[in-house]
Parts: sequence; structure tokens; C-alpha cells
Amino acid sequence: MAKRVDLFYGGRLYSIGGREIEDIRAEIAAALASGHGWLTVNDGEGVAQTTDLLISSGVDVTLAAIPGD
Repeated sequence: MAKRVDLFYGGRLYSIGGREIEDIRAEIAAALASGHGWLTVNDGEGVAQTTDLLISSGVDVTLAAIPGD
């Protein structure tokens, strides 16, 4: 399992912990297939704050698995 998954959304960095990258890909694909959906991510470093991103077509999304120790 990855330590976390970094997610670049609309050119900004967010992160998701405790999930596999394949599950996040599937959630994003399902949101796009239905027209839109929300994805819960962490915003910020150190003390991260939970935020929701509206996943819709036309917004760039990039995922990168950050390996654990």
C-alpha cells in the first residue's frame, strides 16, 4: 500500500491517505461516467484539512502513488 496518493487537480496539489490508487481511479472514473461527483482529499501540509473536490470533465487530474517505508 502506498503511504499516500498525491493528486494534482486543476494544477493544485492535494493528497489522499489510506487508499489504493486503483480505488481512487475507479472513483474518479465513476464520477466522470455519471457527469460529476465529489472526491474527498486533504489540502495543505502538516495539519491537513479535509476538502471535497468536484470531479467533472474538463479539469485535469493527475495521481501519483507515494511509496511507504
